[in-house]
Amino acid sequence: MAASTLDAALAPALQERRRQSLYRQRRTLESSQGASVWVDGKRMVGFCSNDYLGLASHPQVIAALRAASDDYGVGSGASHLVCGHSREHHALEEELAAFCGRERALLFSTGYMANLGAITALLGRGDALFEDRLNHASLLDAGLLSGARFQRFKHNDLDHLETRLAGSDARRRLIAVDGVFSMDGDRAPLPELAAVAARHNGWLMVDDAHGFGCLGATGAGTVEHYGLNQDQVPILMGTLGKALGTFGAFVAGSEALIETLIQFARSYIYTTALPPAVAAATRTSLALVQSEPWRREHLNALIARFRRGARELGLTLMDSDTAVQPLLVGDESRALALAERLEARGYWVVAIRPPTVPAGSARLRVTLSAAHTTEQVDGLLSALTESLRAEGAR
Repeated sequence: MAASTLDAALAPALQERRRQSLYRQRRTLESSQGASVWVDGKRMVGFCSNDYLGLASHPQVIAALRAASDDYGVGSGASHLVCGHSREHHALEEELAAFCGRERALLFSTGYMANLGAITALLGRGDALFEDRLNHASLLDAGLLSGARFQRFKHNDLDHLETRLAGSDARRRLIAVDGVFSMDGDRAPLPELAAVAARHNGWLMVDDAHGFGCLGATGAGTVEHYGLNQDQVPILMGTLGKALGTFGAFVAGSEALIETLIQFARSYIYTTALPPAVAAATRTSLALVQSEPWRREHLNALIARFRRGARELGLTLMDSDTAVQPLLVGDESRALALAERLEARGYWVVAIRPPTVPAGSARLRVTLSAAHTTEQVDGLLSALTESLRAEGAR
């Protein structure tokens, strides 16, 4: 009886999602990540993975994972503060700190947990948090849970942020933004944001999940791209499951910041550490990011090629020079239909719909990787042409 009552209560919301073309369904991947993948029994060229540098299936990364699992086993056994902090974890933290030009770094099991842990450890009642409206959900959720006064400002709108800050008498003021916005692909104006933070005695936190590994002279991300230091951006979060091709996340900053997170970040203290073998594999990925700059160079060439081809087709591109290249569609059902036509032609591109993006801004989120070839990018552009032509013929 209880189960039937529960199902009856949940059913209307699910039905409404379907009616609005907002229902989400999982697909089953039957191969490793790569430019060409098997999905639900079909071979397709994938343009929806965040494996931006093509490292998720790199032989050296796989070999490092295997070797470390022989030494450390599979599970870490406990949280970092009990008995789960291995030599591989510690070495990776030191290497990430050095790569990012920071005093220290701290590993988290996911980017969501890193953002949640950092913001809730740093802020509480009497403090203020200011976030870009297009920030990732993990930053927004962290703000809601922090107990601080949480205010959002218009996307990349410095004047609106200044107005918000001017009206605040909070004890602590934190500005949190994505370095690269995950659904639009554009960058936050970090130098200007750092200057705003300094004028208002605030701190700037950057979630660089989609810039880390891809941007900057050495791949250290959006902060490196802009030439900013630890004083200007005191709190840096990066993920390891995107450009580095493994799993997990980190926060990097000063000695005091990292010690504060170890003491007060509940999503760090009360969770099992990621497997030591994953940390070992990530160390290899990090070395490859630095020793193989051709990956970033090839990725940038593909980005330019795709944008040039899309413009020639008259497609509505968003203002992005990163690996995230959204094609704005608008209507949710139309976005789904275009994704289905691309799939019929052998290309896997996901339709992104509300609530992930604002209402009326459904899109095809094309993500490019160093694993792609120019021929595959050209093939996607041809498939887009055919799909749009088929749509017009209906």
